[in-house]
Amino acid sequence: MPKVLFLTLHRPDRSPSQRFRFEQYLNFFKQNGYDYHFSYLLNEKDDSFFYSKGQFLKKFFIVLKSFSKRLKELRSKKKYDIIFIQRECFMLGSSYFEKQFSKTGAKLIFDFDDSIWLQNVSDVNKTFAWLKNPEKTAKIISYSDLIFAGNEYLKHYALQFNSNVVVIPTTIDTDEYKKIPQNKLDHKVTIGWSGSITTIQHFEYALSVLKKIKAKYGSNIDIKVIGDANYTNKELEIKGLAWNKQTELAELSSFDIGIMPLPDDEWAKGKCGLKGLQYMALEIPTIMSPVGVNTEIIQDGKNGYLASSEGEWFEKLSLLIESKELRERIGKAGRKTVEEHYSVNANKHKYLDLFNTI
Repeated sequence: MPKVLFLTLHRPDRSPSQRFRFEQYLNFFKQNGYDYHFSYLLNEKDDSFFYSKGQFLKKFFIVLKSFSKRLKELRSKKKYDIIFIQRECFMLGSSYFEKQFSKTGAKLIFDFDDSIWLQNVSDVNKTFAWLKNPEKTAKIISYSDLIFAGNEYLKHYALQFNSNVVVIPTTIDTDEYKKIPQNKLDHKVTIGWSGSITTIQHFEYALSVLKKIKAKYGSNIDIKVIGDANYTNKELEIKGLAWNKQTELAELSSFDIGIMPLPDDEWAKGKCGLKGLQYMALEIPTIMSPVGVNTEIIQDGKNGYLASSEGEWFEKLSLLIESKELRERIGKAGRKTVEEHYSVNANKHKYLDLFNTI
């Protein structure tokens, strides 16, 4: 029975990148003869310290503990056929561990879904930016036997350092992702955004148009933000909600329209459209900025909308707000797109074939 070691920073179900890149496939791998071990560095307690402000001494001990764990894995006599690294296997700038794992005799697969060769440090950890080394991504790619890139933009980058690169899109488990019916007591249309503390600035690219929408429709619309419990906007009457795995589907299902605004920059071009795909899988009509892979996912006016200028955002939001029939039609077409191209079911055999032939 082939053995796979998955190396990540975060525990299962914690990181969207892990959840929607490989965790959804673990049972399928097992059903097809693979034995695996999942090794992560940050447990729930460490996670809360590591991504909070201050706590410098505790963060130092977390790094030491993480270093020790990876060192033990390297020295372990356990033999693996495949070692799968999602983004990085250690939180600092060194690619030492990836290089050493590449010498163990196992085939090394590297998976990434963002422009992680660019510096992008969260506000709470800017003090430690000097400890990060985005350039290590190129080294990890060069050490690997196979690269899973989340889109063509990322593939183009990886091909500079390794010729064995395939595109594996970020996928949704459509057996799990099904819209939960809502019992609304009013006729408000909810415009929703889902993300994290580190991406809340992307939501704010839509603020100017949302203010105009609020001025036009008043109490007939509601604006919801999931992923940053500290986020507030009094003018738009927004109080952010924390992300919670147990309530995720119910909260997302409360959206009548899902938005994914992005800047047109190098970091955003590496994004894999996860927010939009989540909305679409739940039959939520989706408007995205035409950046990167979003232009491949969305056929404007058919399965969603693309909007770049403030005028386009205003026009397309207005169309969806004013027509329930249009929302339903676009939402169903979006769900079909996910099922056919961006679902676990549509990609699992390709994923398995790559594991079998590496």
